[in-house]
Amino acid sequence: MSGYVGVGIFAGLILAFGVVSLGVAAFLRPFRPNPVKLANYECGTEPIGSAWVQFPVGFYLVALVFVVFDALAVFAIPWALVLEAMGPAAFWAMALFVGIIALGWGYAYREGILEWK
Repeated sequence: MSGYVGVGIFAGLILAFGVVSLGVAAFLRPFRPNPVKLANYECGTEPIGSAWVQFPVGFYLVALVFVVFDALAVFAIPWALVLEAMGPAAFWAMALFVGIIALGWGYAYREGILEWK
């Protein structure tokens, strides 16, 4: 149980730092309400229509495919650093991982997720 006391104290300090920082910032910030600064801003043009629109599902699917390849990069870099020490088993484990990623990419390509319509 004593091993978790340090973690609890550290988590409490992190939480306190965030709350205190936001409180001090809210207290010290200037409050000058200006209708121009409070208006919506879209790339220098006047906003048209409601901000609550549904995006096409293709945006989300492309984002998910990006996350998958991002995960590949996150795992591939540390793997490359320890490959020589780990031996052939590490190579085949990463080959299996890349194969699974390739299957996902092939599925996304076959379904037309990567094509803008």
